[in-house]
Amino acid sequence: MFKEERNYNKFTWRDLGDIERGRPNLGLTVPVLAYRLLQYTLRDVLITESGVDKANDIFIKAGRLAGVQFCENLLNRELGFNEFIAQLQQVLKEQVIGILRIEKADMENMRFTLVVAEDLDCSGLPFTDEVVCQYDEGFIAGIFEAYTGKPFSVREIDCWASGERVCRFVAREVKVDK
Repeated sequence: MFKEERNYNKFTWRDLGDIERGRPNLGLTVPVLAYRLLQYTLRDVLITESGVDKANDIFIKAGRLAGVQFCENLLNRELGFNEFIAQLQQVLKEQVIGILRIEKADMENMRFTLVVAEDLDCSGLPFTDEVVCQYDEGFIAGIFEAYTGKPFSVREIDCWASGERVCRFVAREVKVDK
């Protein structure tokens, strides 16, 4: 049996395959239930095996990788910021990921507050008094990184699971010392 071990990410968009060809009867969509079943059982096992901090780190890294690929393959990175955000809002809604709204945009300091309603990851979850959208943190960071060419950090500050009815994120450029 072949064991694939490596210390780098090799995922690319084409690794998703030809879904239309492979699912001619079932199509491109999947119920939120199936997505969450995968996500939350994987999260549970990762927490059990590696601890909550390591599990969160893995979800953030996976989300970042997905966000970069999502941006590079579904969005026009040549658009101005407002047009890019409008396109991002449209594509997130078309892909049934969530409804994005920008609450604050500080272009000078590259700091943004974003709200996602009907979030794929957590809308409707029971109250747990915690934020659970680490994958989304990475996903948003990856999108901003692919668009700007600069590293971003994203933190969820409000979540459905923490008692809010939307997910709220603060995204900021990470200043790299030269």
